[in-house]
Amino acid sequence: MRKLKISILNDSPRSWFVPYGQELVLKLRERGHEVARIENTQELPRGDIAFFLSCEQIIGKDVRDRNTNNIVIHASALPQGKGWSPLAWQILEGKNEITLTMFEAADDVDAGDVFATETITFDGHELIDEMRQKEGEAIISLALRFVDAYPNVTSRPQEGKESIYPKRAPKDSELDPKKPLTELFNQLRVADNERYPAFFTHRGHTYVLKIFKKDNEK
Repeated sequence: MRKLKISILNDSPRSWFVPYGQELVLKLRERGHEVARIENTQELPRGDIAFFLSCEQIIGKDVRDRNTNNIVIHASALPQGKGWSPLAWQILEGKNEITLTMFEAADDVDAGDVFATETITFDGHELIDEMRQKEGEAIISLALRFVDAYPNVTSRPQEGKESIYPKRAPKDSELDPKKPLTELFNQLRVADNERYPAFFTHRGHTYVLKIFKKDNEK
């Protein structure tokens, strides 16, 4: 295996993915590669592979041209589920089996050729941090698989009907207090207790709800 020059771009320092990005950097360095972790898109160095992981910005061609391959890993079975927060939207749809797609970044959002996929499965009780842990581990797995095979990697065009998820906003965490908890549970599962906590309005006041899983008693 030849030594590669790899960059991990995560342009949001508050992203849930930060610790998983740090773990990926360590694992790649253990394999003998030169790895940089970048938070500013304009500081992306030239090299062999750039991973754009949990990025909020669209990466332009002028930046992508700095690396031979520019890899994105998205939590949906593309071309279905393009756009924002695909994991949360699919959980709200009642899905517990989520496909992650690894593809080449392109001019259009989530439109590049696909290299590989990996599926994660939930039992239906997991809260957002538990779901993110599985997602983060799967992203690391896909990235390492790509690097270990490089440059002997192949891709295919996306096929099938396209769908696009909108960007989530704080209002998406609003609960209907007239509904039972069983109907609201998936909304609570995907609520971020710190950044986008669940809330409801009742009798002229707004109340914030934070959900935690009680440790199993022994």
